[in-house]
Amino acid sequence: MSRFTHLDESGAARMVDVSAKDTSIRTATATGRVLLSGEAVELLRSGDNPKGDALGVARIAGIMGAKRTPDLVPLCHPIALHGVKVTLEIVDSGVEITCVVKTADRTGVEMEALTAVAVAGLALIDMVKAVDPGATISDVRVEEKTGGKTGVWTRS
Repeated sequence: MSRFTHLDESGAARMVDVSAKDTSIRTATATGRVLLSGEAVELLRSGDNPKGDALGVARIAGIMGAKRTPDLVPLCHPIALHGVKVTLEIVDSGVEITCVVKTADRTGVEMEALTAVAVAGLALIDMVKAVDPGATISDVRVEEKTGGKTGVWTRS
């Protein structure tokens, strides 16, 4: 169990003490997609979505999600976010979401990037559900992280 840093000697969940770690610039990039019907994709492309600017709402929701991550993920440290960029690209199968989060702190921002992608996806579904009740969030994952003791990690 010692390999799981969020467990103490008895196996109970705990918040890791990061006070002795060095502050460094850290980034994380996460991606995901919202799979949509052809009709929903066409409405997004044309700008005729009945609820309005679905991509704009999803972008802001993603940024807000990143900022609220410690409130949603129990053992996540509240850290200062120095940058959150959420991009949404309409593709034939739906919308691809990418989020890059940056901090200068003692712990990474992978959870913030993942949360931003998931919340952006949820907001997008909320904006198109009247047209496409079968919309699905898929493939939310970390693509890259930088900084800290482990340096750069990139999904192969």
